[in-house]
Amino acid sequence: MRDSNFLIENNARHLWHPMAHPAEMQAKPPKIINAAEGVEVVDIHGKKVLDAVGGLWNVNLGYSCEPVKQAIREQLDELPYYSTFRGTTNSPLIELSYELAEFFKADGLTRSFFTSGGSDSVETALRLARQYHKINGQPERTKFVALKKGYHGTHFGGASVNGNANFRRNYEPLLPGVMHLAAPYPYRNPFNTSDPAEIAAAIARQFEDEIAFQGADTIAAFIMEPVLGAGGVIVPHESFMPLMRDICDRHGILLVADEVICAFGRTGAWTGSRGWGVKPDLMSTAKAITNGYFPFGAVMISDKVAQVFEADKTTFGSIGHGYTYSGHPVGAAAALATLKETLRLNVAANAAARGEELNRGLAALKDKHELVGDVRGKGLMAALELVSDRAKKSAASKDAVAKVYETAYEAGVMVRTSGNNVIISPPLVITAADVARIVSALDAGLSAAEGK
Repeated sequence: MRDSNFLIENNARHLWHPMAHPAEMQAKPPKIINAAEGVEVVDIHGKKVLDAVGGLWNVNLGYSCEPVKQAIREQLDELPYYSTFRGTTNSPLIELSYELAEFFKADGLTRSFFTSGGSDSVETALRLARQYHKINGQPERTKFVALKKGYHGTHFGGASVNGNANFRRNYEPLLPGVMHLAAPYPYRNPFNTSDPAEIAAAIARQFEDEIAFQGADTIAAFIMEPVLGAGGVIVPHESFMPLMRDICDRHGILLVADEVICAFGRTGAWTGSRGWGVKPDLMSTAKAITNGYFPFGAVMISDKVAQVFEADKTTFGSIGHGYTYSGHPVGAAAALATLKETLRLNVAANAAARGEELNRGLAALKDKHELVGDVRGKGLMAALELVSDRAKKSAASKDAVAKVYETAYEAGVMVRTSGNNVIISPPLVITAADVARIVSALDAGLSAAEGK
């Protein structure tokens, strides 16, 4: 590794960063993270900060999870790679498919298709949804319905069902035949109410109206995150996902749960769908499946969908889809070790308990700081929405949001900003003391942004 002077000099000079403007990164280079331990990361200057971003929603077990690291080391020595395309597989993958079927049994999901990450998993789910209907003799079911503010990755299919213009506008035209319903967002919505149950019912009516307009026999699937993550941690009313499940069932539409963020305990339940009492037809997962230590993902498939594919005697049932790294043996070994540790530590229970503490702390910040317009959260995913005027709900300036971020970092906590939202998604193994540290750093950041 070259010395720190070289790294600082060349930071953002020869690469483009995801989700950032190249010129902005060159003008203000990103923080260089050089090390990590426990729930903290260390930058190139030696500053240690609590990682309240959890990598990118994915380092649920923290950075010192030795069983996962050891599993990766051992698998690299045993079998570093082999393809799982037609005719070959590997031992850890077979074991992982069994363990995932056990883990997701309560969600009604018993088969898996392996991918390289979240965007891949969403793309796979969309493809399988269309294929399912073709096998069933309904080839016109090609359209998708999604939610505004939803985030579903960056492939063309995922970007098409994304509900945020930031991920769409510069890449249009996208996939035709995609409709978006309103987000279940009490703070901002078109229904002139802040009652979450009324909003859920209104969106359900919107869905029914769209189905009547499009024709149910043209719609393949409805896709949603159980809690909308990158769109600002929007928590639907408890009735919302069950309402959508019921509508899908009545019209023969598949329900795809995008749980790339929510699965494996982040919401305080083992899956977001399970927390709302819903069994999806397909579920996209990734991120925490290997604790962020290896790029890996899985689409979980329900019995209903699996039976249609497995009973097919035509070419329509053949899956002409996959990735070079689908079912990578090192990723499978990492996922096996991660799942074992995830269950042993019961991180879902800790996420629920620490999440309650975090949300109480964030609510107290709202009471104290006019800059905070709204506080939202479920388990260990939370957001502060920052505003310049509470009455008008006008978004806080970019400079104000940046001030919160930088001051919180100086106070020892890494947070994430997205638009005028400050997003919190720490490892699921944090303690009550860590929660207090996050709230204290945000308090300092908000005070600085308000000029106090």
